[in-house]
Amino acid sequence: MTLLCRPTLRAAGLLALLLTAGAGHAAGDPAGVWLTADGQSKVRFARCGGGYCGTLVSVVGQSVDVNNPDPALRTRSLVGVQIVNAPNASGDGYAGTLYNPDDGKTYSGTLKVTGPNSVSVSGCVMSVFCKSETWQRTR
Repeated sequence: MTLLCRPTLRAAGLLALLLTAGAGHAAGDPAGVWLTADGQSKVRFARCGGGYCGTLVSVVGQSVDVNNPDPALRTRSLVGVQIVNAPNASGDGYAGTLYNPDDGKTYSGTLKVTGPNSVSVSGCVMSVFCKSETWQRTR
């Protein structure tokens, strides 16, 4: 997951978000498991509030949250960590926050369904400097 990961998760910028439709899913329903752009991580999206939240379900290697700002959380496994909290419908997608394990910071973010099995995820600093990537549905 290029936007949100450490070396084992491969962060290329900020982080990531969620969403898209697929076989057996209603249009625009991102619920399910998504493969990040770099193929290094999988994120499960489920309903939360009026939107969706995403939790890491697999990462390459035995990654731990070493950059977390809370020292007590720096030894926890990244599997099971909620990295996307996008509870607000916004225009043609969802908005909220994204946690980037690469730097331990939380950013504003958006997501947009771009096809039956793809979603565009964007993380931003000060709503000005943004980085986007496309994730693919795995199931």
